[in-house]
This record gives sequence, structure tokens and C-alpha cells, in this order.
Amino acid sequence: MAETIFGALQESAAVAPDNALICVPKGSSYAPDGLEWTYAEVLRRVADLAARYERAGYGLGHRVALLLENRPEYFVHLLALNAVGVSVVPVNPDHRHAELKYQLSHCGAVLVVALSHYVARLQAVAAELEQAPEIIDVDEVLENLPPASQRAIAGPLGRATEAAVFYTSGTTGRPKGCLVTNDYWLSAGEWILTLAKGGGIFSVEPGRDRLFNPLPVFHVHAGVVAFMPMLLTQGCLIRPEHFSAKRWWSEVTASRATIVHYIGVVPQALLALEEAPEERGHGVRFGFGAGMEPAVHARFESRFGFPHVEVWGMTEVGRWTANDRKPRPVGARGIGRPMMPLEAKVFDEDGREASRNTEGELVVRLAGEDPRRGFFAGYLGDDAATEAGWRGGWWHSGDVVRQDESGMLYFVDRKKNMIRRAGENIAATEVETVLCAHPAVGQIAILPVPDEKTGEEILACIVPSPDCPADARSARSVFDYCNEQLAYYKAPGWILFLDSMPLTATQKVSKAQIFAPGQDPTLLPGAIDLRAMKRRK
Repeated sequence: MAETIFGALQESAAVAPDNALICVPKGSSYAPDGLEWTYAEVLRRVADLAARYERAGYGLGHRVALLLENRPEYFVHLLALNAVGVSVVPVNPDHRHAELKYQLSHCGAVLVVALSHYVARLQAVAAELEQAPEIIDVDEVLENLPPASQRAIAGPLGRATEAAVFYTSGTTGRPKGCLVTNDYWLSAGEWILTLAKGGGIFSVEPGRDRLFNPLPVFHVHAGVVAFMPMLLTQGCLIRPEHFSAKRWWSEVTASRATIVHYIGVVPQALLALEEAPEERGHGVRFGFGAGMEPAVHARFESRFGFPHVEVWGMTEVGRWTANDRKPRPVGARGIGRPMMPLEAKVFDEDGREASRNTEGELVVRLAGEDPRRGFFAGYLGDDAATEAGWRGGWWHSGDVVRQDESGMLYFVDRKKNMIRRAGENIAATEVETVLCAHPAVGQIAILPVPDEKTGEEILACIVPSPDCPADARSARSVFDYCNEQLAYYKAPGWILFLDSMPLTATQKVSKAQIFAPGQDPTLLPGAIDLRAMKRRK
């Protein structure tokens, strides 16, 4: 049984050396004809690179940041560094100067390996740091790898060894660095394989499956959740350069994908495409991801010909629930049931277990003597936040859910995404779920805005569907549609049509970036005031 990520590569390469581990579909800027690297080829590259890192003095106790986009080289350097005990810090290519400066300073990286077009930017950041890491172009590593600036720690490598630091989005403050061990990575892959044996839709066929994932590797979704089950089963991870709705089906089909993994607005973007024969010419058995709008779930499955498995997870947990058993509540945001040894409960505001069908915070832990096993090891430099998250022996997710009599969990919203209007708690996600089904709505984001009478009011930011006018008549139609399906106080008091909204790297609407800090969107030109329409029936 492997004790490290590199050990898992060695084991799979011994079993199936000629199987493909990494595939890049045709059309990328760095592999226009596409490429596939077998387990034997990846192991050869990794072993050679690991030897060079070791000779240069890198090892246990060091962190190395990687800014390599979604390229295959990312996984080669990840595995090589893991082989010598180095912890990797994946970096978001979209980070600007201040963000890079914070992350590199916070993580204490001794080296940054980057694509050539990021080197100058990173050098400018390093010049402002008191303890600056070495910066090197990935193409120069084999010949000009600088020696480690500090000695590595002597000691064995195993499941408890730190393997990476993943940074959270930082929506409520500075991003937190989640320390994760080899056990976290291996447990995540093993967890998925356990789920696959449960008799549901989710299944993995060793040596045969090819998993397509367009998400960025600096997130756990692609970097761990998609990678590890393939690595442990001699499967193939398909890595397009980035998400493209227009190229999705050609890439999925040409790469012979059997599983697809997505998140955010990807399903809606695919449904917005004109129908084409290639969208049913694939060999996909199922897709999985988080955040598919319930209003489009059944339409997605019917149009594209495979089932969608809605899942729940988070970086800190490393495991997830999955709604892959029949019957599935298609049309409701059912996120599944916890599978032993993962335990889950719903707590009320007083920290007591809530009754069934009552909204509360989702808390999770692992059954047994070590409830934290396989979870993240803690927030880097913030023990207080780590222990606050683990209060009472359960990990507090910050997600509001409800659980029915069968044990099925239903996602409601993030606690921080709840709107408090005149004493009523309103889940932004609930309103978004209803309004995304309106024909005038292309994209939707529900936000709170201050209100002198109700404390907070609901603002609906809408990117209209093609050929739908962004006018008062459309706004009234959207309002009426919501008012017919939800309580009157949940309908938007303000509607603002926008040409576009910023997206995160995982294709979620970035609400924090829609407006400038301190800006009142109700004062912007085009903001439509519908507060007078909100009345009890």
C-alpha cells in the first residue's frame, strides 16, 4: 500500500506501465496535436527530476510553489517533489502582484517553478520579500536548478508527511493556506474508490476509465479529486488547457473520456450551446460535480445522455457526499448521504442537532478514534481558526443544509451567503435556483444591499439571455416569476442587468468582484427598484 503520492505512481506504473496517465486534447497552445504520457513515461520523467531536486538539496521541510497552469509538467513536478519530501504550493495564474506577494510570503516557499511568461512578474514580487524564494523558468530546471537555500530535514516520508498547501478563495478575508498530507491525497482517492463500490451510479473501472476535467489544478477539484482516483486505478486524467464550452464535446469525444467532472456554470454553459450531433457521440458513463442548478438537472441528463451525480465537499474535508443512489431527487439540490466512516449531522445555531427537515449547519467528522484523519492538517499559521472549525469534535463546514427522514442532505446555501431581510433569513442560492430557469436569465447572482427599512434587501444581478431585452418589462417578468414560486420577501427588491459578470477559475460567479468595494449598486444607472411590488398576498 502506497504511503506517498509518488509511491502510488510507482505502484500503478508497475501494474500498467503502458496505460495512459495524462492526456492533453488537441488544440492547446502548448500541445496543438495533443499528447498522451503513459505511466512508464511519467515515472521516467519524475524519477529523473526527483534525482535533480535531491542533488540540489531540496527535501523534507521545504515548500516549492508551482505556477505551471494546467500543463502536464505540473503533475511531473508535483510527483518529483513529493518523491523527495517537498510540499508543493499550487499558484493561481490569475493572481496579481499583491496576491502573489501575500501567498509566497505566507507559505514560505524556497523556490518557485514557473512558466517563462510569469518569471518577470514573480521576480518583481520576490524583490519586495524579506525572505525571497528563488525563481526559475520550468524550462531551465534540468540544467540550472539553484541549490536549496536551507538544509532539508532528515526523516522518513509517509502518509503523515506534508504534501501541499492549497489556498482558499479568501472571500471573507485573507486566503487561508490549507496544509494537506500524503494521507489527505491518498484518502481522497481511496474515498472515491469506496464510493464507486457502493452500487450507485458512480463507478470506476480500473485501467479503463478516462476522466475529463477542465478545472484549474490549484484547486482541489482538479488537483486531487480528479487526479487521485485515476492514479490509484491506472486510469487516465484528461487535462484540456482550460474550460471552453465550444470545444467541450469535441475534446471529450476525441479524448475518449468516460467520466466528466465539472463545477460552477459549466452545465449551464453547455446547455446554452446550439444542439449538435457530437454532444451525443461521446462515451461518457456519468458526470459529477457541485452546484448544478436543480432547474437544469433533468434537462442536462436528457439532452446529453448521461446521469449527473451532485456532490458536496470542501478543501478542508478531503472527502465528499454524493447523490448517486436511486431514486435521486432530480430537481432538488440533494447532495447525498454520508458514507461510513464519514459521519454528518445538521446543527442548529445553539450547536445542537437539528430536527429533520430543519435548516442548520452541516458538520462532519470521521468515525472512530481519529475524527480528523484524512482531513486537512490545519490552516498554515492559524491554529485558532483550525480549532474554531473543529469545535465540539466536528468540522463546521459553514454550509446551511437540511436533512430529510431518509438521511438525504439538501444544500441550502453558505452561511455567509444568507441575506437577513426584516428578520427573515433568505438563502441567495434558493432565489438563484428559481430565477435561473426564467428564459430572460442567462446568469444570475443574488446579493444583499443595505435598506433603511428592512436592514437588507435582495439585489438580482442578471446577465440576460441572448435576444432578451435588459429593460423594465423584463425585470417585472423576472420579479413576477419569482413572486409566484417563493414567499414575497424572497423576490428581488432591485434588479440590475449587466453585460457580464466575473467568474472564478472554477467557473463560478465571483460575487465579490461584481462591484467595487463600498460601491452601492442601487445607485448605478439601470438599477430597477421593485421594492414597492413586494407585498403579502
